[in-house]
Amino acid sequence: MSKKPNIIFILTDDQGAWAMHCAGTPELYTPNLDRIAESGMRFDDFFCASPVCSPARASLLTGTIPSAHGVHDWLRSGNVDGEKFAAQGKENPYGGYVDERKPISYLEGQITYTDVLARNGYRCALAGKWHLGNSVEMQHGFSKWYTIGKGGAFYYHGDMVEDGNITVEHGKYITETITDKALAYLEEMKDEQFYLSVHYTAPHSPWEPEQHPKKWIDYYKDCSFDSIPDIPDHPNMTTGPVYGTDKRRENLTGYFAAISAMDEQVGRILDRVEELSLAEDTLIIFTADNGMSMGQHGIWGKGNGTFPMNMYDTAVKVPFLATWKGHIPVGKVSEDMVSAYDLFPTLLELAGCSYEGFNLEGASGEGASLKGDLPEGDSPKENRALPGKSFAGILLDEEADRGENAVVVFDEYGPVRMIRTREWKYVHRYPYGENELYDLVADPGEEHNLYGEEQWESKAVEMKKQMEGWFIHYVNPEIDGTKEGVTGLGQLDRAGIHANRKDVYAQP
Repeated sequence: MSKKPNIIFILTDDQGAWAMHCAGTPELYTPNLDRIAESGMRFDDFFCASPVCSPARASLLTGTIPSAHGVHDWLRSGNVDGEKFAAQGKENPYGGYVDERKPISYLEGQITYTDVLARNGYRCALAGKWHLGNSVEMQHGFSKWYTIGKGGAFYYHGDMVEDGNITVEHGKYITETITDKALAYLEEMKDEQFYLSVHYTAPHSPWEPEQHPKKWIDYYKDCSFDSIPDIPDHPNMTTGPVYGTDKRRENLTGYFAAISAMDEQVGRILDRVEELSLAEDTLIIFTADNGMSMGQHGIWGKGNGTFPMNMYDTAVKVPFLATWKGHIPVGKVSEDMVSAYDLFPTLLELAGCSYEGFNLEGASGEGASLKGDLPEGDSPKENRALPGKSFAGILLDEEADRGENAVVVFDEYGPVRMIRTREWKYVHRYPYGENELYDLVADPGEEHNLYGEEQWESKAVEMKKQMEGWFIHYVNPEIDGTKEGVTGLGQLDRAGIHANRKDVYAQP
């Protein structure tokens, strides 16, 4: 690899691995996502780090687990100065700023891959969702910053942040708004070495028909959604009843419409890359923060679609597509098990990044670490272990020995932890359960919980031991998720010893 690639990183919100036409959902119209898959590589087994947005996004950026970076739930507070913007009449119709107090930089002291890219000559731009606190100020290597105040928004009323100000964009579809800015940044940076994050809110709720373009609502008007299970609601589901009501059709129509509308905008980006003759110089990655159940298991949500939180594959598996003309093989489907933790060392290996101050030690193997000084203005950070392993060799179709643990993935959501191999999954809920054990060969749909059955007791003990040994290696005990009262209703302050208020997690 003689030249560093430009990087376009497209991240969606709440898109399950199943939610693409090329991934086996025939009703979904996603010609541009299929186009990326056909021109590059698709992964069937790509796992998020946590089945909810903010922790998953923090892990993508830092390469560390939630119990090391301290973001354990979606961030309900700390995104903006609520008092300031409410006083200015900037109230966002998406829930307002009632939980917002003062901005909190939740990743303060952390090293992100954008920090490293920026120090290696990349111009870094963000267009779209941040939702990692303090959205009003540029952070972590970005020199162009266009985001959303609170992280979520109604599709036609986005509270967009630019130059430290919030403007509510009434009447313009937010997916298109984000794409317009991304294309403007692409034009500005086309002659530089660039990294461009395009972070859509789609296909996150709301899914009511007025939230999405009529063109796409009409497209799915008569769809029967036969590929989506129509089964009774899960007993632990946190949303209102769906089974046997009109809500199923409304939810699926809106969700599918949001994906197709987003796919259309992705096509604009792909077309512009080709028009600028950048395809041979640009790595394009498409993925999502976390998975999503849209009726699977009787759940309409992600990890916090139930309480206690769930770790079904529909919640923890996400789409992952990558294309780079002349470098990544065409039309290949990888059967490798890959985790969001692996993205950090992969991007930096592909970009050939290192500099005095950051030392990527053993980035392709067990026990990799990142150490050094942070960018000016950030707090110093001690050495830290990185759980991920580069899969650059897989992307480039080279020999890639990722070690024995490459066939094991781990997830966490507060006090809920998971270990998954190709054949087995074990879910442990601290401190009281309920725990789960699934034989994924005999039961790929995770319908029969074997935990508590005498014949499988040794398998559960074995997997729990392996899981706890792994987490002990990577947890920061000061912000350990098993000691946090995560509810799935949102995080209001920094975790553990860093908390400045008693109510760190919203309560029912």
